[in-house]
Amino acid sequence: MTHDQIIDIAVQEGFSSASVIDTSVIVFDASFRSYCMENLCGQYGANHSCPPLCGTPEEMKQRILKYKNTLVMQTVWNIPDCRNNASVESAKKNHRDYSFKVIERLEQLGMHGLLVGASFCSLCTPCSISEGKPCTLPEKQYSCMSAYCIHVKALAEKCGMVYDYRDGLLPLFSLFAFD
Repeated sequence: MTHDQIIDIAVQEGFSSASVIDTSVIVFDASFRSYCMENLCGQYGANHSCPPLCGTPEEMKQRILKYKNTLVMQTVWNIPDCRNNASVESAKKNHRDYSFKVIERLEQLGMHGLLVGASFCSLCTPCSISEGKPCTLPEKQYSCMSAYCIHVKALAEKCGMVYDYRDGLLPLFSLFAFD
């Protein structure tokens, strides 16, 4: 399957834009882990897919780097007030669902890899960790770009995608690392 065909699948499933890059060009910055530790999303230590439970920055980086290629996917949402949590959460859910549709199609074609989400794993609400139980969907569990310490702005620039929220347009990113 060509990179153009993979990109076409992403666009067909709802992404505004997509790009396939060599995984080795992804910029990681372990200092970004401090943003997770601030716990603004409330998931630090409260979600199997989030720090510190998901792994160290270096472990997370190595999970991605074992793949040669990465499909970077972007959606852009018209959300005039990014403090409107309901709208942002709805956009994140739709973005997540689009990601899973792309992966399902790629897996049907024999491609397997690793999903990195736009936000923390929200497949189970609340996360089973709140009851002291293991993840109930380990085969679908994913961590976010922040947990992987990915420099998303640099990634967006490499892919020719808009990174900043402006004019009421909120871009969201996910990726699928594969061989």
